[in-house]
Amino acid sequence: MAEIVGGRLDLLRKKAGLSRNELARRTGVSQPTISRLISGETKSTSALMELARELETTPAYLTGETENSSSGVLSERRHAFRGAEPEHGPDIVNVAEIDLRFGLGGALMDQEIAESHAEMRPFPRDWLRHITTSAPDQLYWARGQGDSMEPKISEGDTILIDRSQTTPGFGDLYWAVAYGQTGMIKRLRPMPDGSVKILSDNPNVPLEIAYDGELHIFGRVVAVVKRI
Repeated sequence: MAEIVGGRLDLLRKKAGLSRNELARRTGVSQPTISRLISGETKSTSALMELARELETTPAYLTGETENSSSGVLSERRHAFRGAEPEHGPDIVNVAEIDLRFGLGGALMDQEIAESHAEMRPFPRDWLRHITTSAPDQLYWARGQGDSMEPKISEGDTILIDRSQTTPGFGDLYWAVAYGQTGMIKRLRPMPDGSVKILSDNPNVPLEIAYDGELHIFGRVVAVVKRI
């Protein structure tokens, strides 16, 4: 789970004129948790999207992945989604499926999506806007497989992947990758020597290290919808 930059959270809270108690009330996060996020004692929360929405910014800004703040990013999100033509009504965007069993090898994966008549899943347009600024045709969804990323990602969970993001500039975020011709969802940690550590959340799964040309990054995981 991406880590929140406490200073940014507090700055936007003050800019919005909200007390910590009021921000907690509006987002459903406890006031002590808000305080711990601001101080840095707590680094992450499952309510990241709710905080970003209430503070009129994006999760990427709160976690330090972009320098773009609220108003400009919101405008870009609306522009990016303007051309999408949903089939299920004005507030729904259809997103194509990626089958991780095929692997995720670059152009080959794009061809497989086109030729396999991938299943389309409807997502709320406003919800997507608060997750990523990318256009809908850059988004794909996949199903969680196996237990290597437990407890964050479980078997059958819906994973949303942003194809426009392919460079792991921040360590330990989730990415859809191909390694050894196998498609997988993993945390990536770039190292000073140019290698990339491939990490699982399940402590029983050992880490692997990829060197030049061994790892293909298809996109970044921007959301996980848990199966109930």
